[in-house]
Amino acid sequence: MKISLSLTTGFAATCVLALTLSAQAANPMPPAATKTGVTYAGDIKVILDKSCAKCHSGDRPKAKLKLDTLAGILKGSRNGKVIIVGDSAKSELVQAAAHTTEDSDEWMPPAKAVDRFPNLTADQIGLVRAWIDQGAK
Repeated sequence: MKISLSLTTGFAATCVLALTLSAQAANPMPPAATKTGVTYAGDIKVILDKSCAKCHSGDRPKAKLKLDTLAGILKGSRNGKVIIVGDSAKSELVQAAAHTTEDSDEWMPPAKAVDRFPNLTADQIGLVRAWIDQGAK
C-alpha cells in the first residue's frame, strides 16, 4: 500500500509541476515594443486608464497603487515598487499584466473582472515594457 500511495503522490506532484510549467509557457512575456520615445502621458496612460485605473485610482486605490498618474506608478503600492526603471522584465506591473507570475491571484486585471476590464494585449504590454526600459518618463 505504501508503494502505490508513494507512486500516486509522485504522479500528482508531477502533474502539478507540468500544469505550472504549461501555464508559464502559455503566458510568455511579450517582448518590448521597438517604438522609441514612449511616455506615460502620450502612450501608457490611455492603456492603464482602460484596464487598470478603475480600481487603481482615487482616494482608496486597491493595494494603495495609483496607476492614473506617473507619480503614483513610480511610488508603487503598499508592498513597494511595481516597476524597476530600465528593467521591465523584472517589473511586477509587467509580470502581473502579462500573467507570468506563478500566483494567478497576482494577475491583473483579476480573472473575475476581465468581463469589465480587458486584459492588456501583447502589443500593449510590449509598449509598457518599452516605456519602462526607456526610463519610465
